[in-house]
Amino acid sequence: VQLVESGGGSVQAGGSLRLSCGASGYTYRSKCMGWLRQAPGKEREGVAAIGTGGGSTYYADSVKGRFTISQDNAKNTVYLQMNSLKPEDSAMYYCAARPSYDCYSGSWSSVGWYNYWGQGTQVTVS
Repeated sequence: VQLVESGGGSVQAGGSLRLSCGASGYTYRSKCMGWLRQAPGKEREGVAAIGTGGGSTYYADSVKGRFTISQDNAKNTVYLQMNSLKPEDSAMYYCAARPSYDCYSGSWSSVGWYNYWGQGTQVTVS
């Protein structure tokens, strides 16, 4: 399984970015796809997740109303639309996946929940 992120970059506060995560080699029918981020000196934290089986979405409180996670099953791609970006959103953003029908509210934000990881894409907000 290979996860490849793209779309990161530098943006001013209040701006927007859209991250993409393409999945290949994935034979499972359904999966939980998550975006997690890690800022320097901080632990990796869950940002958003989507269950590709049922389409349920989950968000960290810090990004609710600003970020939107979505999927394109035909392209095996998950997106993270990030609006109203703040300097505190600056981090390396990772795409992750786990074979599962849904993500589950008590699990999706945990690093240990995921089996597969991308290399990450840097987001810098100034």
